[in-house]
Amino acid sequence: MKHLAALNKYLLRYKWHLILGMLFVSISNVFAVIPPVIIRNVIDRVNANITNYRLFADTSLSVDFEDYIFTLVLQSGLILLGLAIARGLFMFFMRQTIIVMSRHVEYDLKNDIYQHYQALNTQFYKTRNTGDLMNRISEDVSRVRMYIGPAIMYTTNLVVLTIMCLWNMVRVSPLLTFYVILPLPFLALSIYLVNRVIFRKSEKIQSQLSDMTTIAQESYSGIRVIKSFVQEKAMMGFFNDKSEEYKKSAINLSLTEAVFFPSMNLFIGLSILSTVLIGGYYAIQGTISAGNIAEFILYITMLMFPMMAIGWVASIVQRAGASQKRINEFMDAQPDIVSKEGAIRETPKGNISFEGVGFVYQHTGIKALDNFTLEIKAGEKVAVIGKTGSGKSTLVHLLLRMYDASQGNIHIDRQSIKDYHLQTLRTSIAYAPQEALLFSDTVYNNIRFGRADATDAEVKEAARLADFEKDIAMLKDGYETVIGERGVMLSGGQKQRLVLARALVKNSPILLMDESLSAVDTQTEQNILTNLKPYIENKTVIVITHRIFTGWDFDKIIVLENGQIAEQGTHEELMQLNKRYARLYRHQTEMNATA
Repeated sequence: MKHLAALNKYLLRYKWHLILGMLFVSISNVFAVIPPVIIRNVIDRVNANITNYRLFADTSLSVDFEDYIFTLVLQSGLILLGLAIARGLFMFFMRQTIIVMSRHVEYDLKNDIYQHYQALNTQFYKTRNTGDLMNRISEDVSRVRMYIGPAIMYTTNLVVLTIMCLWNMVRVSPLLTFYVILPLPFLALSIYLVNRVIFRKSEKIQSQLSDMTTIAQESYSGIRVIKSFVQEKAMMGFFNDKSEEYKKSAINLSLTEAVFFPSMNLFIGLSILSTVLIGGYYAIQGTISAGNIAEFILYITMLMFPMMAIGWVASIVQRAGASQKRINEFMDAQPDIVSKEGAIRETPKGNISFEGVGFVYQHTGIKALDNFTLEIKAGEKVAVIGKTGSGKSTLVHLLLRMYDASQGNIHIDRQSIKDYHLQTLRTSIAYAPQEALLFSDTVYNNIRFGRADATDAEVKEAARLADFEKDIAMLKDGYETVIGERGVMLSGGQKQRLVLARALVKNSPILLMDESLSAVDTQTEQNILTNLKPYIENKTVIVITHRIFTGWDFDKIIVLENGQIAEQGTHEELMQLNKRYARLYRHQTEMNATA
């Protein structure tokens, strides 16, 4: 399986676990193949002495023969017990190395996938479902672990045990061994044919499972919408349809896998039958002994479980191959936006310039910006106003390098934005988005997420600046209140202020506010703007909004329309121009007066 070759680096990382595991497999099988030899000797020697015992049944020598036979059987039994204990001990060591290795690989693989997920571009997530991403890091990795652990362990056990058994069988009778193993190539052929079918069906099943996970994840996240529109029954029907498809595919795969076990029982049964019939004939001819027949039957029986495990292992390998293929699809996807070698790690002061910037979203083909040019000096306050879809938020995403411009250049402190190390660039920009994405954690930890080394005083100061202190005081546990998934316990305005506090605690030289006050009332907005005046005094601030902030004096106001600058200037200049901005300002003023 070429897809499973990606796991070789993990096997090399834990090579000593693997080597020791294989060594323990070999040692445990040495103790497994010795008992048939002992049993053969016991049967042959008892059989010979039984004949002598019957000859001297009426003499005093019969007691000696009885004692000899009893001692022989007792000693052999104790040796067999010791071999069984020794084998069990090394089987324990075998599992403690190979299975433990598989858990280490599972841990590393999940971490590598998660780390790779975080490195991938925003564009990647535009075309991927969250449920599918989660399924690949959980269900697919679990199937791969089964290959790394049980599949390798049982395969090694099968190979070593088969070699040892066949070697001992050939030493007794090469011809009888040939007849006994004659059905096994047909078994291998049936496994090969069925495996090809299993691989195709396994890949389909994993894809269907991802669809189910996606539906479930979206339903849980949007449960309030589902309930408000009374769509529980419809969503349940939709999930049932997908679940029914998955069930049919899983049953179909189970039917295919079920071919293995009857096939193996048939071929193993033919091997035992050959041993009894042909071995019995050879015993009558005097070529082998009765003990040899018993020895052969024990070897065949010993090989029965490993042979039966071939089907199970083959199924694991096929499923793991299908899962690893799905994992490789994402692991092979490389981020387009990365830090170049020798990237700048010095924090910029905040001079920003857009030079003929254009941007087109690849997944939709929408042109968000067209020849956008703007100069912002360090410490300036700039408002970007425009209707929905005018390209306002795209400016923010380009500054954060969530995307790279399709044309033109963006400079910070006269250096191309691409010359900065990504961590330095994003650390120097505090971003307060409109979408309040919060974590199911405490209020304190959600604010401190903005800067891990923030002190208690800095966290509380950020909350005060965002006019969120009084709301926190009303919560049951204050800063230690767990706000639930995506901040479900908070109102829309509270979520936005918490997100704003998270950005403010970074204390970065550049502050981006993207519709970050759209859900708060007018009075709260004024409180926040008043609190932020001294905070932003020496910072470069870009405010993305669809309404005008009357509490701040902006150095520049940009009116965007269809990705281009329609108007630009100060408040007074734009009011004298008496176009879009002036109309918006008068409309907003009238609305506030009416309210």
